[in-house]
Amino acid sequence: MKKALIVYGGWEGHDPEGVAKVFSDILKSENFEVTLSDTLDAFGGDLSVYDLIVPIWTMGTLDGKLEENVCNAVANGTGIAGCHGGMCDAFRNSTQWQFMTGSQWVAHPGGGVTYKVEIDKNTDSPLVAGINDFMVTSEQYYIHVDPAVKVYATTKFPTVEGEHSSNGEVDVPVVYTKFWGKGKVYYNSLGHTSKIFEIPEAKELMRRGFLYAAR
Repeated sequence: MKKALIVYGGWEGHDPEGVAKVFSDILKSENFEVTLSDTLDAFGGDLSVYDLIVPIWTMGTLDGKLEENVCNAVANGTGIAGCHGGMCDAFRNSTQWQFMTGSQWVAHPGGGVTYKVEIDKNTDSPLVAGINDFMVTSEQYYIHVDPAVKVYATTKFPTVEGEHSSNGEVDVPVVYTKFWGKGKVYYNSLGHTSKIFEIPEAKELMRRGFLYAAR
């Protein structure tokens, strides 16, 4: 049986406990043994025993030794998968974390807006096979992205007018993967609260992402 560690907390506006419950249920349905922790101290243990780490922690501060421990575990083969601010707006001062996870949130113009998630039609990857484009009403994440990532879904900006609009239309990743040493990294920018995963496509993308990233 594979083992997953879910670490949740940080800014309560992102419903970390609710998202952790959804993700725990998904993983248990896929026969993972799930450990839930509401403290970052969980990153200080022997992480090599886990096949997957799922961070759900927005706007926190991560001790350098804990950061190094997680990054080393992923480099040695433990997968990491997460969503929204819980993974890629987690630790704004931790550049190694950002390097490993592949992006950093910088804006969500307009706050809650309705936008389209566009699935890459030029791939036969099982991560998105059979999933069609779908609409979401939530924060539309504008992220600064590692050029090494492999993108599977995007969203088009601008949806609402702002200073960014003078650049014209751009596609910003919603779903991507990358490698960190021997480990796989999966990110999905959806997930402002657990309600997002009532959208079947959003939930299915996370399920597939967990299975992809796990050792």
